[in-house]
Amino acid sequence: MQFQEVISQTKENLEIIFPNLDYTNIDLEGANVILYSKESDKFLENPENIKKLAQAIRRRVVVRPDPSVLIPEDEAEERIREIIPKEIGISDIYFEHDSGEVIIEVDDPESIQGQDKQFLNQIRKDIKWAPRIMRTPPIKSATIKMVREFLKSEAEERRKFLRNLARRISRDPIPGENYARLTSLGGWREVGRSSSLLMTKNSKVMIDCGLDPAAVDSDDPSSGAPYLNAPELWPLNSIDGIVLTHAHMDHGGFLPYLYSIGYDGPLYLTAPTRDLLLLLLMDYVKLGLSENRRVPYKMEDIRNMIRHTVTLNYNETTDISPDIRVTLRNAGHILGSSIVHFHIGEGFHNLLMSGDIKYMNSWLFNAADNRVPRVETFVTESTYGGKNDFQPTRQEAGERLAEIVRLAVERKGKILIPVFAVGRSQEVMLVLEEKYRLGEIPKIPVYLDGMIYEATSIHTAYPEFLNTNLRESITKKKENPFLSDIFVRVDAPEKREEIVNDVGPFVVLATSGMMNGGPVMEYFTSWADDERNFLVFVGYQADRTLGRKILSGVKQFSIRKEGTIREVTMNMTVESVDGFSGHSDRKQLMKYIESMESRPRRILVNHGDPVKAQEFSRSISLKYGLESYAPFNLETVRLR
Repeated sequence: MQFQEVISQTKENLEIIFPNLDYTNIDLEGANVILYSKESDKFLENPENIKKLAQAIRRRVVVRPDPSVLIPEDEAEERIREIIPKEIGISDIYFEHDSGEVIIEVDDPESIQGQDKQFLNQIRKDIKWAPRIMRTPPIKSATIKMVREFLKSEAEERRKFLRNLARRISRDPIPGENYARLTSLGGWREVGRSSSLLMTKNSKVMIDCGLDPAAVDSDDPSSGAPYLNAPELWPLNSIDGIVLTHAHMDHGGFLPYLYSIGYDGPLYLTAPTRDLLLLLLMDYVKLGLSENRRVPYKMEDIRNMIRHTVTLNYNETTDISPDIRVTLRNAGHILGSSIVHFHIGEGFHNLLMSGDIKYMNSWLFNAADNRVPRVETFVTESTYGGKNDFQPTRQEAGERLAEIVRLAVERKGKILIPVFAVGRSQEVMLVLEEKYRLGEIPKIPVYLDGMIYEATSIHTAYPEFLNTNLRESITKKKENPFLSDIFVRVDAPEKREEIVNDVGPFVVLATSGMMNGGPVMEYFTSWADDERNFLVFVGYQADRTLGRKILSGVKQFSIRKEGTIREVTMNMTVESVDGFSGHSDRKQLMKYIESMESRPRRILVNHGDPVKAQEFSRSISLKYGLESYAPFNLETVRLR
């Protein structure tokens, strides 16, 4: 449906559904219809009628106050503080000009339950801004604040972008026979640089654009990129959009590069994925510059990427092109991680892309969602899809980690745990806090180095993405496990040097998780020769990374540091504690397929070592009688 046709239909239905209410303007931003009114509160009094309007025009309808009636921010904030009682504890107020909303953070939202409607109605009436109450995050995030301030400064530019996007989505489809095809650009029969391209007669959509973690130390950073020279990608602005499954660098680490070479389209993702991605990308650039490594993009390219983000909630369906709609579902992998459901045409084909999934309840998240009503093609990861890939339970993993801590304390040794800042860090923190609280390990410091503290603060800002138990703990400050006094933030080089030279015992969680750079290397090079110390892996170690070499038994290393080569002899006790992974093992992957609400006709296997991907694909065919295949990179599969 074309842009003007959508607006005309909206006007016609408004006269029927809201005959007595006036509006000042109707606009389109992305896939949403924006209705501006000087009496927006009266529209919002009838949520069922808003639903009727949305159903009639088949678009999401957002009602906003007309900008002309919004009172200045200073006056609005003063009035809000007058209306809401002081004992409720307002911690922050910020205004979103693009949406006409005012976000009010309070310490205890429950204290105004039953009264909040009264307060909100009064605020809306007095200041015209649309109020939204949110809980004050227990740990303030500098990244989230940065995103808010940046998007606020870019409000007008984003409006232009979203209006142009609306016109692009609403363009007329090309007549004739349709098709759907998927091209593998990276991460197929390998782990790293994940990227795929979905094409129909009318649309191109990229899924992920990551880097190869083993190429981080390379002098040529493009060596870790997906196959971005594939002819299907060009010209870049023929791509309708990019959908990011989650924030890990092997899935999103090359996205800013696309914006640096001319892509200016949307990036669809969840809000926590946006914030975590910004954190990881900025650290990647800063670390590369500090180590005199070439980095394929600049900070301005990252900002440009954030400028083009479109955040979606789980289970929210939105148009992203003339014939493709997208729904993001919980993947259970890391905060905000998504399984992506592509609805192609009017029932023409349904593609489900797993990204990375965890099909079991973890310390952080609920199990991956497989309640998808219709799927013809399913793309599944196979990181732990090999025939012998069976992981212990979370309980067994926790007990094993506690055992290592007790042994290290006896030895008066130090425990170094290389972790990804997002996901594994928080799970290990939860286990150590629980074991200490239950008296199963002694109280020793747990140092958090790298981006771990900031990533944890982002977790606490999005409790709705966490499992029920953890969500309740975070929203009750005294019980928040992340605020335990065993955790100590390492926030300066001087603090790191002090810990490196300390005698222990203690635990250090440090990035990066595959030991391909970051603060973990400072600890490793200093402690590797002492047999009292432990090096404990809790996550996947990709091929050619230092972590994989250590696990394979290599004892001598040449480590480059600040332009010099340091020889390191490995005497530390190396342990691999399985069960912390955010990836499903073979049994869980099979169970996910077996219990899918809609059984697919075809399964494509990616994100796994070549042998595991092929073997897992064969096993799927044998067990379920389904067509299954593990494509090569640069291979195109016609879905229909």
